[in-house]
Amino acid sequence: MAARFTTNPTRSEQLLFLTDDQLRQGIELMYFAYRGFTADPDRILEERAYGRAHHRAIHFINRRPGLTVNELIDLLGVTKQSLNRVLRQLVDDGLVESRVGLEDRRHRNLHLTEAGQALEQELTAAQRRRMRAAFSNAGPEAVAGFRKVLEQMIDPELRARVVGWLDRP
Repeated sequence: MAARFTTNPTRSEQLLFLTDDQLRQGIELMYFAYRGFTADPDRILEERAYGRAHHRAIHFINRRPGLTVNELIDLLGVTKQSLNRVLRQLVDDGLVESRVGLEDRRHRNLHLTEAGQALEQELTAAQRRRMRAAFSNAGPEAVAGFRKVLEQMIDPELRARVVGWLDRP
């Protein structure tokens, strides 16, 4: 019989030893969870002929208004060319404004327009509903554990920066 995830861990599981089968199950659960997490936003984005790259850009611009293009490239870990394609479409469609930087006129600061904020709220509301239900059903200890697991999956050289960024208001 295959090893399964359980709420009553064996002694070896308590020592954080997981079998290859348990790790495979965790990987598969991540795939299906991600599919569910992105399903509602994907439907909303598809109506506008947008993809997940548009969603990520909108999310982080909303999270940090005035973010520079270079900061967004760094956050998303994408090339300038791929981000420019996405940003051009968002700007052309009236969802993002690119303003000349106040401190350095060479920088372009990104802001969501009212229409961009409305789309971001619609996308986030769908994901919040799913996350709220899952977290509520799992309980506070599982939520804290889930965050720890996610943090540990971030590349070590990025982890402190990402976690610090997430914890900022």
